[in-house]
Amino acid sequence: MLRTLIATHQRFGLRAPFRIARGVKTAADVITVTIRQGAQEGRGEGVPYARYGETIEGALADIAAMAPLIERGGSRMDLSAAMAAGAARNAIDNALWDLESRIAGTSVATLADRPAPGPVASAITIAIDTLEAMETAAARAAAVPLLKVKVDRDNAAAQIAAVRAAAPAPRLIVDPNESWTMAEVVALQDLLVAHRVDLLEQPLPAGADGDLAGFASRVPICADESLHTAADLDALVGRYAYVNIKLDKTGGLTEALALVDAARTKGFGLMVGCMVCSSLGIAPALLIAGGAAFVDLDGPLWLADDRAGGVVDDGGMLSPPAPGFWGTPA
Repeated sequence: MLRTLIATHQRFGLRAPFRIARGVKTAADVITVTIRQGAQEGRGEGVPYARYGETIEGALADIAAMAPLIERGGSRMDLSAAMAAGAARNAIDNALWDLESRIAGTSVATLADRPAPGPVASAITIAIDTLEAMETAAARAAAVPLLKVKVDRDNAAAQIAAVRAAAPAPRLIVDPNESWTMAEVVALQDLLVAHRVDLLEQPLPAGADGDLAGFASRVPICADESLHTAADLDALVGRYAYVNIKLDKTGGLTEALALVDAARTKGFGLMVGCMVCSSLGIAPALLIAGGAAFVDLDGPLWLADDRAGGVVDDGGMLSPPAPGFWGTPA
């Protein structure tokens, strides 16, 4: 069973700057892993994230260190035992799933004993900008099922109000990206309720989760940066109502599937999210999106040009990539 593993850095320009509370990006920098075995090859993608101490160079080095294990036939379980969760493992793990499906001549959904992915209502994200620009963006998306608004600490109330005024109908996620204090979470409760916010995503810095213990939020709160793998769940019980599962945090679909089951067992509602990435990063996440209450997989929609055959958005409904793109027979 001779394999070859190739990892490359690819950059996808964005159609507009993507601003959140801690910074702005104008391109998506991803790692693409290709694993070849005989006539078959599988692909996976990861997005190294500076917030978690990851870099493109570091991810490529970590993948190179795993290449001997994978090339001599190492499994996804071997990979999980040898490598920490994160973007580098995500790219390898999902490439292995894709390769397995092609060798078996069946879909990853079948191999994982999960329903085949179908269209899902995925959030359209309104990034931080001037209030006028955010209102304009929200007005363009006013007919979608789900919106997500990125906010900061200084102008959050006005940003939420502007988006809701322009888009009164969609369900609404508010994401401060760790920029609020507990005092602000408390002070903004009335405003969140008044603007019919459905979910408040990671308002506090990861590590400050204890401040939420015993707090009866009037809007459900979701852990994002505070959750990576199933090992993190116990510390979030009684503090968060939902958890946001991202494959770049879990280190691939393998751990994400286990995290879904563990989170449900512990009573958490599910959100499935992503980094700004191409459709190759989204295709595996769609395997777990169908059972989530909130889906936020619009990363490829920010790209000026996505990979050919990728996901398609139609009015906030995201359809899976074309057959043969990832994890399905052509």
